[in-house]
Amino acid sequence: MDNRIMALDVGDKRIGLAISDLMGWTAQPLYTLHRTCEQEDLQKIKETVLEYKPKVIVVGLPKNMDGSVGLQGDKTIEFAEKLKNILSEDIPIVFQDERLTTKSARNVMNMAGTKKKNKKNMVDTIAAVFILETYLMKNG
Repeated sequence: MDNRIMALDVGDKRIGLAISDLMGWTAQPLYTLHRTCEQEDLQKIKETVLEYKPKVIVVGLPKNMDGSVGLQGDKTIEFAEKLKNILSEDIPIVFQDERLTTKSARNVMNMAGTKKKNKKNMVDTIAAVFILETYLMKNG
């Protein structure tokens, strides 16, 4: 039974991707996409969706600490709509509050002793893992 779920941490410069196992129980990092142009970014994610065939795509929604959606949240919602429009399959895209996921990812990397030069390349992917883990805990 294939119940994979994919998560995205969408930023202006990078997009972190994570995927669950086949049962939809655990989250693993996939990769960090260094953004070039929006069409290429969307196409690369589409290729990844076609490869892994998730049943749901979870997009981290940045919110302000008071729970409101600000400029970055609006950009993320717009990007998710564009992604939904280019996917040939009807895969639901849901949003998961991502407050403090990047901070948590940085804390984990600091505790693990990750070298500074590697942190920038990993932080978004680890944040995507946290987004996916949160979703799996709430919906699993």
